[in-house]
Amino acid sequence: MTAPESRSGQAKPLDAGMFQPEISSFRLHLAAEGKAVKTVRTYTEAVQWFAAAHLRREGNRTRWEEVRKQDVQEWVAWLLGRYSAAYASNQYRALQQFFRWLAGEEEIPDPMGGLKPPRVPEKPVPVFTGEELPQLKRTCAGRGFQERRDAAMIALLEATGIRLSELAQIRYDPGDPRRSDVDLQLWEITVHGKGSKTRTVKISHDAARALDRYIRARARHAQAYRQQLWLGVGNRGPMTASGIYQVIVRRGRECGIDVFPHRFRHHFSHTWLDRGGAEGDLMELNGWTSPQMLRRYGASARSARARRSYDRVMQDPR
Repeated sequence: MTAPESRSGQAKPLDAGMFQPEISSFRLHLAAEGKAVKTVRTYTEAVQWFAAAHLRREGNRTRWEEVRKQDVQEWVAWLLGRYSAAYASNQYRALQQFFRWLAGEEEIPDPMGGLKPPRVPEKPVPVFTGEELPQLKRTCAGRGFQERRDAAMIALLEATGIRLSELAQIRYDPGDPRRSDVDLQLWEITVHGKGSKTRTVKISHDAARALDRYIRARARHAQAYRQQLWLGVGNRGPMTASGIYQVIVRRGRECGIDVFPHRFRHHFSHTWLDRGGAEGDLMELNGWTSPQMLRRYGASARSARARRSYDRVMQDPR
């Protein structure tokens, strides 16, 4: 097994040894539940890392039945000393899912019963300022294929807040609407989200216009027959999520702005709530099944409204 690199740049030990059979069964369980491939990998690697780096090396454990609450606490403390609280919390929740499954499957005690995840400090939601988005869009001015493609990507991200992976999976087929995710007549995009869940999102007039311009330029591309919407420059084939990420980051560098695709999701969610949009509608548009993220963006929007109220209430009457 090839071990991925940790955030410290060193490869994580993932040789779980005698603990591996149950981890493999857990992977099968997650896949059978329809969890996204990335989720399955993240959860199973978290358990493998815990088993390889702590249970085998430090705890001298040989069976899952021997794992105690203290093992988990020591592991989380070690993570918190080297990584962010958010990262340690994600690792904790992956272990929590595993031990819940194992307790039900093998009827053994859950060592994480009664434990609480590490506290993650609230951070401001990184939204764009009033000047940043116009500056970013100006980097895509022009009528060339690349400019129109990049402008359409940015416009869709701004208008919908969809995930990078969802943007990359958009399909386009002008001859068969059933094989296309783009409906410019209704200003709608069909999105293929996490766990194979599909939803339809609206797009703005500006996004529809930018996408229409790109599609006209795309029609002259040597690989216009491909079903994937986003194509590379120089008649290269469909773009991956990684390639799209690099495009967005590069456009940000051109105008001196720290830009990454997920920042548009932050901005969309914050703006929706700040303008009084319904929370339930935002959950539907964003493909959220848990209100956890909603609470974070709700706090951000309340803070913005409070600052505007301050300016209105406390302005100098003179």
